[in-house]
Amino acid sequence: MSGPPLSPARRAGPLVFTSGQLARGDDGKIVAGGIEAQAEQALANLIAVLAAEGCTAADVVKVTAWLTDARFGAAFNAAYRRHFGAPFPARSTVVSALLADGALIEVEAIAQRA
Repeated sequence: MSGPPLSPARRAGPLVFTSGQLARGDDGKIVAGGIEAQAEQALANLIAVLAAEGCTAADVVKVTAWLTDARFGAAFNAAYRRHFGAPFPARSTVVSALLADGALIEVEAIAQRA
């Protein structure tokens, strides 16, 4: 078996916990185009994982995001607003290095299934 030992998402009662989603395109590579493109792709990947578990962005109660540079905050916020609406989920944003080469963002969520 190849790849990291993890599940894209796990359920615990009514909660769905996702693994961190990078900005990987259909080819498995980190998308080009800087933080704007990577934020859109990582959030789209997150929404797809949630959908596979029967959840939507409206079900998300908590988001954690990792950015490699604090200056990416505004671009991330713009993409975030396109995927999440009010009332927005609680959120933590951390500036940190990421393990995947070329990755600028990683995002995970906790959702509550209705």
